[in-house]
Amino acid sequence: MRLRRLSSTVLGAALAATTLAAPAAAAEPLSWSVSGPGAAVNARLALDEAGRLSFGVDRAGTAVLSPAPIGLVTTAADLSVGLSFVSRGNRTVRERYTRTTGKQLARDVTLTESTFAFTGAGGARLDVVVRVSAEGAAYRYVLPAGGTITGETSSFSMPADALAWLLPYSPNYENERVQTTAGAAATGDYGFPALFRVGTNYALITESDVDGRYSGARLTHNAGSGAYAIKLADPQIVATARLATPWRTAIVGDLATVTGSMLVDDLAPPAKLTDTSWVRPGTTAWSWLSEHSSPGDPARQRQYIDFAARNGWPYVLIDEGWSAEWVPGVVRYARARGVDVLLWFHWTALDTAQERDTMLPLLKSWGVAGVKVDFMDSDSQARFRWYDDILAATAAHKLMVNFHGATIPRGVQRTWPHVMTLEAIRGAEQFRTRAATNTMFPFTRNVVGGMDYTPVTWVVADRDTTDAHEVALAVVYESGWQHPADKPETYESHPEALRTLSQLPTVWDETKLLAGAPGQEAVIARRHDDRWYVGGISAVAAKTFSTPLGFLGSGRYLAETLRDGDGGLVRESRIVRRGDTLTVPERTNGGFVTVLCAYTGSATCDRPVRRVPATTLTVDPASADVRPEGTVSVSATFTLPAGGPITGVTLAPVPPAGWTVSGAVVRDATMRGGDTLRGTWRLTAPAGLATGFTDLPVAADFTFPADPGSPDAAGSRRPVHVEQAVRVLVPPADPAGTPAVSDLPFLSESNGYGPVERDRSNGEADRGDGRPLTIRGSVYAKGLGMHAPGEITVWLGGACTGFTAVAGIDDEVTQSGSVDFQVLGDARPLAATGIRRSADPAAALSVDVTGVRILTLRATDGGDGRNFDHADWADARLSCAPSAGR
Repeated sequence: MRLRRLSSTVLGAALAATTLAAPAAAAEPLSWSVSGPGAAVNARLALDEAGRLSFGVDRAGTAVLSPAPIGLVTTAADLSVGLSFVSRGNRTVRERYTRTTGKQLARDVTLTESTFAFTGAGGARLDVVVRVSAEGAAYRYVLPAGGTITGETSSFSMPADALAWLLPYSPNYENERVQTTAGAAATGDYGFPALFRVGTNYALITESDVDGRYSGARLTHNAGSGAYAIKLADPQIVATARLATPWRTAIVGDLATVTGSMLVDDLAPPAKLTDTSWVRPGTTAWSWLSEHSSPGDPARQRQYIDFAARNGWPYVLIDEGWSAEWVPGVVRYARARGVDVLLWFHWTALDTAQERDTMLPLLKSWGVAGVKVDFMDSDSQARFRWYDDILAATAAHKLMVNFHGATIPRGVQRTWPHVMTLEAIRGAEQFRTRAATNTMFPFTRNVVGGMDYTPVTWVVADRDTTDAHEVALAVVYESGWQHPADKPETYESHPEALRTLSQLPTVWDETKLLAGAPGQEAVIARRHDDRWYVGGISAVAAKTFSTPLGFLGSGRYLAETLRDGDGGLVRESRIVRRGDTLTVPERTNGGFVTVLCAYTGSATCDRPVRRVPATTLTVDPASADVRPEGTVSVSATFTLPAGGPITGVTLAPVPPAGWTVSGAVVRDATMRGGDTLRGTWRLTAPAGLATGFTDLPVAADFTFPADPGSPDAAGSRRPVHVEQAVRVLVPPADPAGTPAVSDLPFLSESNGYGPVERDRSNGEADRGDGRPLTIRGSVYAKGLGMHAPGEITVWLGGACTGFTAVAGIDDEVTQSGSVDFQVLGDARPLAATGIRRSADPAAALSVDVTGVRILTLRATDGGDGRNFDHADWADARLSCAPSAGR
């Protein structure tokens, strides 16, 4: 196994080192201190007379974490007892890095590090590395020779009466967080991060630098005790070479220190990417929460795209239900409007190298900008190895990532800068929003990394929060991709909320806690460039919130506040200076957002939303047939009807892999309203071209002057990609005789759940998982199993005269499914059964397909909301000419 290379700058070669000629006797108690810069935080390591190690943390001379046992157990040795001290080495570490997301993009921090070497039974070697910063302390184990780990004795201890905000463990970290005390917490397992208050200090317990060399961990606790032990997800972890474990991490300090800490990132490996120019955070429109069926509706997704374009939101996320049949067209529609598309995946669709090697390049060819991957639900070493693989693969294809059903961030956003956010939170999708719980997250889960809560949701009816509280979540919660989760129509009916959301950045140069306490209140100020954004959420009775504005720079600022009013959301403005106080009335469980910008005489801080000018791109021909090594002549016309200017315009084909292009790229330095650009090219197909449909895209790329201060502007110019495609068909051989449709190649396929099955009913998940085709007690050996809405196309080439089938709902459906079976020839309706339900007898179809080139079999939902629509095309056959022809 590998030990990560140190990213640090070593300021001193060795500040102090002590090596004993021989191991000291285990009976001799020893203790050491490691003080962080400024000496406020001090870690204490001790070895007792039995050779057992303990670890504790003080702050300003007061114990925050009491000494608690630490150690490792392997199959070769118990390295939690009988240890002897060998040596200590010290150094100072400086971490300087820049993040693509987060509460502080540029980081420069100094840590003190000490490495303690011990030997145990049989001479087994164990090193304990301790790092301390002004924000806390951490330790990790190093096994120089590797080994098989069966557990850790690592633990943390605090007074039993210490207040605690804990998360009962589940592998997706979506349980409801509870407020209790360290001792009163129920016996059981608790997920990271765990927050404790000891006197006036806080301690946030978590871990950093977990990847496939180890497993994730959690805390386990026995009621009545203030001790919390580390519990690994796996019973064994095998390391065949030198192993450095994850960092057991304690962020300690006042609440502002804990909230603003980046210690988890400081301890993580450096970025594995050198080019992050393609990584772009931003606000994302998302339809699944407010209308679950909408990700399967391309027309509705276009409406979300139009909404995003109108309001300057750079992304639309299409969740579960999308189809490869229409996504490329929707992506083209979005990109022409300056909006990028993100796609949802169940993690098992990308869990093998073959799946990733197939799907990720396809997504890139469509123009997809990133993926949301869901339902990993595990902290095992095997799952972390999968994280390693998917992160490397998506980075290689320049696809950004959002992990849902996921583990918590453990420094992953520093190491892999294309990770925009992670769920691991009981978010708005639980359809239950509680103000008290909301005010815990800024001090717990969100401390350690981006948090995809999917906020600002009026669709969640079971909530005790005000409208201003909902809007403020977009500032209080940090997430590189922020997903406001309601409908366009809902936001447009709350224009003041929409106006604020469209002005908010999603990444921050600086973050400060202004006020708060877990379960009661959180008021956070975040700076982006020269503007400050203050978000406040409350879980207490109505009051007036006040805070000094000492964080502002010199000069006058316009303070523009959105808050709850008598008739809904209201907006107020005043001019302030650094010495002034911001005062905002808050409703019970309310909130507010204040934007502070340099005062220039304007009545608002709003910047205009710069919309991409409408353009047109046409290609000729719209469709064509081609054989391997054949050619297609393509012409394209790109027009800017009005507006502009646009600059750096290029027009050229974007050939699929293996295709060659004859003809030059057409360019224009500047286009203004009324200008047109034209080009013609010949594209030649490769020799091994597979049968089926292929798109031959032609694209116009240009830059559009964006407002330099726009929260999501990529520099001062915004790249836009406009694309259309020639739909090319590579036909297979014409069918002959009386073939079963299930024996023919599909030109295209889409299905409501799972794949279309050949000679089996629909199984809703994997290929081949359906049952025998059965309608009203009759079993059929041949046919197709679909789930509405489903569709396949097959090539007839004009060689067939008839199509027959027996259509109905499969007997395996006990509920009331409903389907309309439709037959189309060259996109023209030929026949339909009308709506068939589970209790209806099978419908016999006999259709004249004379002269039809492409036959379409379609099963549409009959009105039951895509439920139980197992559509059988039983004994589906063709009558064709006796010998195949071209």
